[in-house]
Amino acid sequence: MSPDMLFVLLWKGLLQTLHMVAISGLVGSLVGLPIGIFLATSGKGELFEAPITNRIVGLIVNAARSTPFIILVVAIIPFTRLVAGTSIGTSAAIVPLTVATIPFVARLVEAAIREVDKGLVEAARAMGATPVQIVTKVLLAEAKPGITLALTLTLVSLIGYSAMVGAVGGGGLGDLGIRYGYQRFMPEVMLAVVAVLIVLVQLVQSAGDRLARHFDKRNRKN
Repeated sequence: MSPDMLFVLLWKGLLQTLHMVAISGLVGSLVGLPIGIFLATSGKGELFEAPITNRIVGLIVNAARSTPFIILVVAIIPFTRLVAGTSIGTSAAIVPLTVATIPFVARLVEAAIREVDKGLVEAARAMGATPVQIVTKVLLAEAKPGITLALTLTLVSLIGYSAMVGAVGGGGLGDLGIRYGYQRFMPEVMLAVVAVLIVLVQLVQSAGDRLARHFDKRNRKN
């Protein structure tokens, strides 16, 4: 394969991967964030006390997280067809990627919020703050660095997942590596795909780390 052809294929695959990761990451985070907040604040004696609902939501989230991604892709093919109109291609791949993102984000956000000092919550309560104000002005504000790192980890994981959907015709860099690098015995294509994925992950991780440090009040004081 000529260098020009390889570049064209890599560029097309990269754009497809970025498209899948961006859409699924955005939608999954928008849905997973409130679920994570609910899980972190609805236990016994917490702001929005609803322990039974908390357990039910937690079980659903755990069940979704424990399902291997490649099995999830196959298992929800009927749902994917219903949403995207097809089970093959980049648009179809966004559906399982989004479904996998939601519980992942929910648990990471829950963990980030639970790391916030409970003394701050009690102080806000003593000053008459409502539960919603406590969530928005205390919990989310203090957990912002942790949530940023959680979303960064989500994007990094999605890049890996997007490569996996290439095995079922999902498009992107993973599909390029499988079709050319593996099925057509072109190791140079596989090597190029791996190199691009590594660079992409490094860029995302570095940007996320820098943003988390910016949000961290301790670093700003120093």
